[in-house]
Amino acid sequence: MSTSSSGSDPGKGGYHHGELRAALVAAGLAILEEGGDASALGLREAARRAGVSAMAPYRHFPDKDALLAAVATVGFERLRCALQAADGGGESDADAREALYAQGAAYVAFACAQPGLFRLMFSARSGGSRPETLCEASAAAYAVLSDRVATLVPAAASAEEALRSWALVHGIASLVIDGMVGEAVRTDPQAAAALASRLLRLEPIVG
Repeated sequence: MSTSSSGSDPGKGGYHHGELRAALVAAGLAILEEGGDASALGLREAARRAGVSAMAPYRHFPDKDALLAAVATVGFERLRCALQAADGGGESDADAREALYAQGAAYVAFACAQPGLFRLMFSARSGGSRPETLCEASAAAYAVLSDRVATLVPAAASAEEALRSWALVHGIASLVIDGMVGEAVRTDPQAAAALASRLLRLEPIVG
């Protein structure tokens, strides 16, 4: 079979340059959405789903870890969008605090709705020498949270308070998707978000 000069990939997919990369990432996301994990997400399976030869993905990804990193990057982009949508703005302290709680609930709901993707995003497999695009996507998602925290606390305390807030919601999310707070919550993003919202509003017992 001949290959056109436009950069299309050989095989029954007939993708042009760039389209195949997107199709492979979409295949990876689909595997995770179907309940698979990073072990099931490989170049060969992604190629099969995209309908191209087993060698075609190597034009875009040198190895499996590169594909995982690309999928994780999309995950952080989706998380950023979820946090931004939940924030809702607000200038007063009360509105800002509600926006922060809403972000926390959205974070946990995101993890519950897409546990395979969430685990990949924070796994070493998507890291190592982390690609710049992955680092940027991760930082952009975190910035939504840290920027909101910065409206509530003095500048000197902002970085540590943002880290504390992130650790809290990430811990809740991890407990939820690992089934540590009940099956009904693990399988219901709305219930997970409601639980997170209640926990985030609890006043500290000490301190």
